[in-house]
Amino acid sequence: MKEIRAFIQPHKLSQVTLALLEIPGFPGMSIIDCEGFGRERTHHIQDYKPFLPKKRLEIFAPDNLVETIFETIMRAAYSGQHGDGKVYIIDMLEGGRISTGERNPDLG
Repeated sequence: MKEIRAFIQPHKLSQVTLALLEIPGFPGMSIIDCEGFGRERTHHIQDYKPFLPKKRLEIFAPDNLVETIFETIMRAAYSGQHGDGKVYIIDMLEGGRISTGERNPDLG
């Protein structure tokens, strides 16, 4: 099992969500509002604020869906503009389900 963590433009969230929902067996996701900046900074004339709004997607997926989910996000979030975002694949060691006390490395 892996975590797929993506930082995307807020206006792309609906498009990315609809594309992900088309994947058979898609496990679901969490969305977090966040701000940040990358290598290139945006300069505002009056009020310097380097942080740009993003949406953070967190998806815990079985290994057989990781590549499909990764490629779907890359395709659906693409606009061709600087700052489209980033997608990471992270090893997940173990998870726990609070309601049952279950602990499992393949918790979905």
